[in-house]
Amino acid sequence: MKVHACIFYLALGIIIVSCGGKSQCPEDLCNVNFRNEMRNFVSEISTYAKGKHPGFLIIPQNGQELFTDTGEGNGIPVHEYLSSIDGTGREDLRYGYTGDNQPTPAVDFSHMKGLLEVGEANGVEALVTDYCSSTTKMQDSYTQNLTDGYISFAADRRELDHIPANPTQPFQSGSHNVASLSEAKNFLYLINPQSYSSKSGFLTALQNTDYDAIILDLFFNEELLTASDILSLKTKKNGGSRLLLCYMSIGEAEDYRYYWQPGWKNNPPVWLDKENPSWKGNYKVRYWLPEWKSLIMGSNDAYLDRIITAEFDGVYLDIIDAYDYFEE
Repeated sequence: MKVHACIFYLALGIIIVSCGGKSQCPEDLCNVNFRNEMRNFVSEISTYAKGKHPGFLIIPQNGQELFTDTGEGNGIPVHEYLSSIDGTGREDLRYGYTGDNQPTPAVDFSHMKGLLEVGEANGVEALVTDYCSSTTKMQDSYTQNLTDGYISFAADRRELDHIPANPTQPFQSGSHNVASLSEAKNFLYLINPQSYSSKSGFLTALQNTDYDAIILDLFFNEELLTASDILSLKTKKNGGSRLLLCYMSIGEAEDYRYYWQPGWKNNPPVWLDKENPSWKGNYKVRYWLPEWKSLIMGSNDAYLDRIITAEFDGVYLDIIDAYDYFEE
């Protein structure tokens, strides 16, 4: 973490910003507790969604540092946050942290695994996505994650734009019904459907799989998926039921989403921050501000409300670690 002129104190999961001398912090950021604000945001999403749809699953991706007061596996668990979520997504646990198809360095693996264990000890199921494409590494990813009790997906493309041909059947596939995360043995992560020429073709491809859970985007390209579309995917090809989870970014705004207004690039709203240099069209957001939260939930047109209306079983929240951007 780069501290510059601001000193960050870590106590009981609270980051307090103290600016001495000539502050380098914008006035409206200097006293924000970035980690607690993200915890609060996820908890608010959980309360709201479960109030409208009891049993709705809340699964934040990455950002497991929010699990404890220190951001380390040996820290004190933040039970209020842990109790608000049902699962946690972790990318690059074994492969992909420094490069696709590359083993994750031991020190980074140990840090991430320690936090996943905190989650598992508190009833939070782990969904691991490793980015690897060779047959041996994909098999190793599945086998090792199974040993640790994690549900996993070996993604052979970072773009998450297709159903991998390897393995030919999902790892540990079966015709059992899946009504909870604990019953899932595998999942498919496919949120970029641009390689499919039609929505019907896309849906058919998914229907002909035996994955226990599927993480999808709410849209096929720019076309909203309907409750009927989602219902058609809730049965595996082999007849068992499965879970449908919807991807939603809450730490960045995306200029290709239905809520985006063209004038924001030249006249940004108060919650909109800089573009992510690694992902064109994605903009950091001040996620603690009510104006951003109102786009995410609270009205028929809000993102989460659309997901619930489409009859997904849960939401897969991305850019949870947006606090890193503001802390730096």
